[in-house]
Amino acid sequence: MLPQDPNRLIEELWLRHQIEQWLYQEAALLDGWRLNEWLDLLTEDCRYLAPLRVNREGESPELSWDFYLFEDDKETLRLRVERLQTGFAWAEDPPSRTRHFVSNVRVTARREMELEVHSDFLVYRSRGAEAGVEWVAGERRDTLRQEGESFKLAQRIIIVDQASLNLRNLAFLL
Repeated sequence: MLPQDPNRLIEELWLRHQIEQWLYQEAALLDGWRLNEWLDLLTEDCRYLAPLRVNREGESPELSWDFYLFEDDKETLRLRVERLQTGFAWAEDPPSRTRHFVSNVRVTARREMELEVHSDFLVYRSRGAEAGVEWVAGERRDTLRQEGESFKLAQRIIIVDQASLNLRNLAFLL
């Protein structure tokens, strides 16, 4: 809910605009395969997680906090990026063409220098001359840390909507 005080409203709208612009720039870096620049958006202690979705008959889908599609920190992300740039990452030869769509951005919590930001995402992927395309949709729960005039990603929890991913591989970044 937006505040009634006009000055507070302007602050809230400006903050949301800054966050959205940061997320859009991040998406552009990923889609443009500017992965080293993307790594610069991460804090040194960044965690990048995608817990598995678990379906049990008769129950709402849950998340497993014991098993992950990936559970990375900045160093493992750096290694993934370096591998993608070697020319020997066969899963990404030729590199995927992706479009990261980000929407429904909302600030869910504030701490001294950090913001909890939830957003929805849709990633479109095509490869080479293949006719088929792949889609991944879900929610991202980000912790953005204020650093100077901008933000850095301190944690991302990616909650994929699908329990079973219909992807050839998951070598690209969500």
